[in-house]
Amino acid sequence: MEAVYTHGIWMAERLQQSTGNQEKMWLVVTHIGDPKAAFLLVFPFTYFVSKRAGVAVLWVAAISEWLNLVFKWILFGERPFWWIGESRQFVNKQPKVHQFSSTCETGPGSPSGHAMVTAAVWWVVVSSLGSFLHSRTRSVLLAAVPYLLYVVMLVAVGLSRVFILAHFPHQVVAGSITGFILGIILSHRVPEGRPLVFFFKISVGLLISALALHVGLQQQLGINLSWSIQLAKKWCSRAEWIRLDTAPFSSLTRDCGALLGLGLAQYWKPGGWSLPWAPRALSLAISSMGLYHVNRLPLPIRPQALFYVLFFIKFVIVPQLVIIFVPGLVHLFTHKKKKE
Repeated sequence: MEAVYTHGIWMAERLQQSTGNQEKMWLVVTHIGDPKAAFLLVFPFTYFVSKRAGVAVLWVAAISEWLNLVFKWILFGERPFWWIGESRQFVNKQPKVHQFSSTCETGPGSPSGHAMVTAAVWWVVVSSLGSFLHSRTRSVLLAAVPYLLYVVMLVAVGLSRVFILAHFPHQVVAGSITGFILGIILSHRVPEGRPLVFFFKISVGLLISALALHVGLQQQLGINLSWSIQLAKKWCSRAEWIRLDTAPFSSLTRDCGALLGLGLAQYWKPGGWSLPWAPRALSLAISSMGLYHVNRLPLPIRPQALFYVLFFIKFVIVPQLVIIFVPGLVHLFTHKKKKE
């Protein structure tokens, strides 16, 4: 693997040198590919266009990110920003690369979570859009446009991860392929209309199984699963770039919280609110602002258990805001206005 890692570092160097003037663009692209964006950006936008597609996006995002966490614990992938120093392969010739504020993620590197979740989630979006366009126009060429944009997005997200030294090229390729397969499989198994107990069991089951795997790997096999966190802290250029919300357990609590929240939302209002297009657009705008502020809520990082509990609650709230609270308020006020 050392040869693969070394070639990946030189590729990152060439990418930084040849496209260094596009740094802001790469940082925007990597933020769009962040798994968190699937919950906070893609989900609300998709939901107010198509309820089924929106539920599918949240479902696929949670399951694919959970599987990515499991794969990372098992595969032990390195990350470029720490491997450069740890490998001692560049003693004579240091690569001319630098880190960014989004570089220092603390989980293992393989496969790329950005690539995997993006591939899975956006497959739901583009397949729905492609089917819609084909049903309306009967044009295969027009229906193929979303799939072409899908490929472009995956390439852009993958290159952005290599550019910022968060992943090696083979990790983003593995993540993209795995996410693509998951997107196809999971998009046909959307839990619409399922009872609350189903989501409760899924949420608790994912949490317990991940914790059991963590305990088994550490205590039974003697594997130190905090190795990546230690290396990230050691080799990150700035201490403030190490954030607890990039830690593996943050992903786990986000996924479990979002799934439980989805179940609660469908329990409170089965089928959601039926709104015309104008109120839907208003709901999307208000939901986006609400999620922006929910995401910005500062959480105490000590003790860590409290952080994870609050992080879990934060993502339980996300589906409530999008499916129940905001559309309900918009329906209330627009309905009154019509009566008057």
